[in-house]
Amino acid sequence: MLPLSYATPGEANVIRKVSGNPEVKKHLEDMGFVVGAPIIVVSTVNGNLIVNVKNTKVALDKELAAKIMI
Repeated sequence: MLPLSYATPGEANVIRKVSGNPEVKKHLEDMGFVVGAPIIVVSTVNGNLIVNVKNTKVALDKELAAKIMI
């Protein structure tokens, strides 16, 4: 498993684990970051990511991206 921030842009991945305190986990799960969901990193800028999850583009800062394992 690797943090999402290490994913190659354009490569399809699957979310394996979402970590963090209960509030952070709930926030990420509400945005569609759930175990088993396919995810693609669209682009990266200074460690921040734009990802496509559940057919929606979402921007994540590097701290949140580090909590999502692929």
